[in-house]
Amino acid sequence: MSTSCPHFLLRVGRFLLVCASLIVVVLLHASAQSTQLRITAPTESTYLAGEVLLRATVEPSSVAVVDVTFFADGTKVCSVATPPFECQWDAGSRIKSHQIRVVATLKNGERLAQTVTTRNLEYVESVDVDVVQIAVVVTDDRGRFVPGLKQSDFQVSEDGVPQKISSFSGERTPLELVTAIDVSGSVTQALPDMKTAATRFLGGLEATDQATVVGFNDSIYTLARRSTDQMVRERAIGRLKAWGGTALYDAIVHSIDALARQTGRRAVVLFTDGEDQNSHAPMGTAIAQVEASDAMIYVVGQGRAVHSKDLQKLLQRIATTSGGRAFFSNSPQKLDDAFAEILDDLHHQYLLGYPAPDDQRDGKWHSISVKAGGGKYKVRARSGYRMTRKN
Repeated sequence: MSTSCPHFLLRVGRFLLVCASLIVVVLLHASAQSTQLRITAPTESTYLAGEVLLRATVEPSSVAVVDVTFFADGTKVCSVATPPFECQWDAGSRIKSHQIRVVATLKNGERLAQTVTTRNLEYVESVDVDVVQIAVVVTDDRGRFVPGLKQSDFQVSEDGVPQKISSFSGERTPLELVTAIDVSGSVTQALPDMKTAATRFLGGLEATDQATVVGFNDSIYTLARRSTDQMVRERAIGRLKAWGGTALYDAIVHSIDALARQTGRRAVVLFTDGEDQNSHAPMGTAIAQVEASDAMIYVVGQGRAVHSKDLQKLLQRIATTSGGRAFFSNSPQKLDDAFAEILDDLHHQYLLGYPAPDDQRDGKWHSISVKAGGGKYKVRARSGYRMTRKN
């Protein structure tokens, strides 16, 4: 008995050592599996331009990290040893797609990596088309819409030179619409009234009208994709909650870009307090996008936009350049009235087109003048356009 006891204890000791080793391996494996590297800025929905912040997190925060290294388009930007894991990078003045890769080296020898590809701006800052298209609203001297006009009732000039109208559509032509709704923290108080009015507005569209619902704060969210289904739109608006900053210029670029892939009559209805805080696209890019598009833009300004003359001036410029309108009010009743007026406008638009002059593809601004009824009616339309030379 005395001789077998040491052998028994030795076997037990070896067994316990093996078990302990297995437990350590399992714990290390579980730790490696549960550790995550996440790129928090930029995201795949982000447009990058100029100085931007690259940011990542390693979770859980208790994990020991040697360093976190950032790469942009294959080139090392920086390496950071302690939180916050972030650095500045100059993405250049032109918006295009970038690949951001982050590699984290852990003290246990593990390496984690994640890659994000940002969005490409799918347009150039001018339009390249064969036909210049113009949405037109016609009213009389009392502000009433003038229905029943024919192609022969319109006269169009470009840079003072008369143009031959090659295409014409009367009122209630099917519409392609993007409704972009500001859901930043600054519109928290206005959001319930806006949701009610926006739902009622979308319910007033024609059965053939296609609408996309977009929300924006720091980022852009497609809440309801292109559809004629009012229930889909209502559910999307009902889910809206206010938080974050305001990326107004990004929302404008995104909305017009979404419409560029569609044909026919196009419009954007933009609800915002107007103060851009978080866009990656600069204001000049947003204005250029408006100038290049034939979509009418309607702006409903609330909150700070009601009291700031500078914000109102910017939003008015965006609307009037496109032939649209801008409204400013914090009153729920006036908000409802604004949406009703926009709906009336959309129901009474004519759509004209004329061949783009080949010798005008120079990237310069070309003014457009539209008259109706020999000049006896008031006409609202886009004020001009830019074009590039074909390759």
